[in-house]
Amino acid sequence: MKTCKRLTAAILCLLLSPLPAICQSASADHAGQIKALIPAANRNAKPAKVKDDLDWNDLLQTQKSGRLRAGLKDGSILSLGSNSELRIVQHDASSQQTSLEMDFGKVRSKVVKITQPNGKFEMKTPNAVIGVVGTDFYVGYEASRTTVICYTGQVTVTPLGNAKVLHNSGQASGNSIAVSAGQMVIISTELPPDGYQSNSTPPEVLQASMADTDVPDNPPPPVHPHLVRNLIIGIGAAATGWAVGYTQLNTGGGTPVVNCKPNPATKVCG
Repeated sequence: MKTCKRLTAAILCLLLSPLPAICQSASADHAGQIKALIPAANRNAKPAKVKDDLDWNDLLQTQKSGRLRAGLKDGSILSLGSNSELRIVQHDASSQQTSLEMDFGKVRSKVVKITQPNGKFEMKTPNAVIGVVGTDFYVGYEASRTTVICYTGQVTVTPLGNAKVLHNSGQASGNSIAVSAGQMVIISTELPPDGYQSNSTPPEVLQASMADTDVPDNPPPPVHPHLVRNLIIGIGAAATGWAVGYTQLNTGGGTPVVNCKPNPATKVCG
C-alpha cells in the first residue's frame, strides 16, 4: 500500500503541470529559493525569477547588470554581485552540511550559526577554501586572486595548491588563516613583482565589498562593477596612504578634458 501511494505521488508530480514548484520543493535536494534579483541573472543557464526554487548543484550566474539574492533552507543568505558564478553543490539544512563553489565574481554570505555535530559551511574558489561557523563575510575571485573579508564572526581561509598569501590582516595558524571581523586576506597564484603584506584592512574596502554585493528589493543599486578590485589594486600603490589611491581609482586620476567652442564675444568656453 505504501509503495502504491508513493508511485501515485510520483505520477502526480509528473502529470500536474500547474504544480511543479510543489513537487520540486518536496525534493530531498531542495536547497532554498531566490529572494530578489536585478536582471540579468540565470539559474542553470536559464533566466532566473524571484521565488524560483533552488536545488543541489544549481548554478547561479549574473551578468554585468545583474545581481541575485538567495535564501537557503537553514536561513543563510547568499548575495551575488554582478559578473559572478556560484554553484550550490550541497545544502542539507538538518545536518548543516553546505558546500559552495565560486569560479569567479563576488558574493556576500550571511551564515547561521553551525550547531550540529560535524556541521560545516564551506565555500571553494579555484585557489582557496573558506570555512565558517556562523558568520557574515565576503568572497571575491578574479584574476587568480581570492579576496576574503569578514564583517562579523570568524572565517578560516586555506590556500590550495601553490597559492600564496598576498595580504593578511588575520591570524595565521599552520597553513590556514583565521580572519575575524574587520580583517581581510588575499590569496593568489600570481605574486606581484614587489609583493605586499599589510596588517590593516582599509575601511574603504569594507564598504566597497558591501556595495558590490547589495541586492535591493526594488531599485537597482549604483553601478560599481569593479570597486573592490580597484581598491585592492592600490594596496601597495602609494606609501602616502589609501586616500590617494582611492581617489585616483574612482575619478580616473586626472582632470577631465572638455572640448568646446569659445564664444566669440566673451571668449569663454561654453
